[in-house]
Amino acid sequence: PMIYRNTSDRFEARTVQVRILSSNSVWLNQMSNSQLPIPVAHGEGRIEFPSTDKKTQQGQKRLVMQYVDGSGTPTERYPLNPNGSISGVAGFSSENGRVLVMMPHPERVFRTVQNSWYDPLHREREFGPWFQLFRNAFDAYN
Repeated sequence: PMIYRNTSDRFEARTVQVRILSSNSVWLNQMSNSQLPIPVAHGEGRIEFPSTDKKTQQGQKRLVMQYVDGSGTPTERYPLNPNGSISGVAGFSSENGRVLVMMPHPERVFRTVQNSWYDPLHREREFGPWFQLFRNAFDAYN
């Protein structure tokens, strides 16, 4: 896949929703089917596939994350999909699952208090749901 300027032709920064798909990504282990809020902040994030069908199919097999609407449906609708990527593409994994490429920024919300909203029942929790991504990476490489 190739990365291009956002369809809006401007820098986009906001919180959006993503759904994590089933994959062999070591980073997203035990996170599949989660729908989570996450910040985006980029001017170039629109993903397009090469024109050959074989490369498109290979890229789609490595798809691990999509921008979704409130009901969890992948979306191309702006501003839910901040860059205009086809099928709501937000992240890919390498074939072996050891490399994760994504446009959203989980490092900005791995602690509960970094989120703009969290359930008051979880107020005392140190870490938010995105911490699992970093825990997975640590466990996989140590």
